Amino acid sequence: MTAKGRVSAPESRWLRDAATAMRLRQVTSQPSIHHHPFFFVPPWDSAMRRLVFVSHRTGAPQLFAEELESGRLVQLTDRDDFAEWSFFPSHDGRHVFFVAGTGAWRLDLETLAEDRLADFGAVEMRERGMVGAAMGTTALSADDRWWAVPVKHGKVSRFHVIDTRTGADAVILERDTIGHPQFHPDDANLLFYAGPLTNRVWVIRRDGTGNHNPYPREHRLQWITHESWIPGTRELALVDWPHGMKAVDVDTGAVRELTTFPAWHAVADGRGERIVCDTTFPDDGLHVLALPRGASDSRAAERLCLPRSSNVGEHWGGPFPYNDGPREVYAPQHTHPHPRFSPDGKRVLYTSDASGHAQLYECWLDR
Repeated sequence: MTAKGRVSAPESRWLRDAATAMRLRQVTSQPSIHHHPFFFVPPWDSAMRRLVFVSHRTGAPQLFAEELESGRLVQLTDRDDFAEWSFFPSHDGRHVFFVAGTGAWRLDLETLAEDRLADFGAVEMRERGMVGAAMGTTALSADDRWWAVPVKHGKVSRFHVIDTRTGADAVILERDTIGHPQFHPDDANLLFYAGPLTNRVWVIRRDGTGNHNPYPREHRLQWITHESWIPGTRELALVDWPHGMKAVDVDTGAVRELTTFPAWHAVADGRGERIVCDTTFPDDGLHVLALPRGASDSRAAERLCLPRSSNVGEHWGGPFPYNDGPREVYAPQHTHPHPRFSPDGKRVLYTSDASGHAQLYECWLDR
């Protein structure tokens, strides 16, 4: 008998961070792995009716949702082929899009019916490993119309864009590697994607035109990672690990320094006014930084809390490790906080395995 649709009692409880006294809400408590999507994917719908996440409590990764009004937890899927970093809740709160097996699926959050929007055939789907393109993240445009799914097909990666209204599936690009796609929050015709680790920053129009590299890597020691759009601008924020952050205008190529603070996973809020980030080597907790408005505008980072996650991934403690090509690294992503602002900007969601199991937490910014 399927467990899909099973409802569980709320698991949340309130805590205080020992280092900063910020209010924390622990969302999940069952002793298994839990995580939200990757840091640039919103786990809530825009109205914050549900928080969608992954739980391994059934013995395999499945989608769950916390109903924010009641606190109840609802199991959304019961599959053995779910790609756990592929899911993307729709902004309107009606659906969750995800990859399972070699298909692209849409789940109705009211009926829990699943529709297959695309079948990619006998393909590998993702590269090997735990990081970058191997995670299998996907992207949904802010109007919920377009869904971008990279698919590994033999020696090439194909960039699929699916029309969620008609089901039409177009391959807009083939190249060596395509990872971490992101639609521009204000322009559904523009996407970022990560190319090879030695030259990651690429943008492309939704119709496949305009593919270009607005920020080539400056030298062999530079480690560019964890890109994300800044709403209200034409800029991508880039982590120049571990030296700070830059922003590049994808139309002009103009680059500006955002901060010298050693941000790790970093993403802006919905207004493009603040960035939240985690840290590692050393782990000094989650921080919020006001985005500078000019070259002389320097803002201090404010520490929110100490997740005390294990942050597995020894490669982050050394120099750029990929100059000689891809390399297998052990970096289970549920051990990283991946902080994310809520749509209303009042809380930050993160994952921590400090208890021995990865659980979801919210840091409430009103103290």
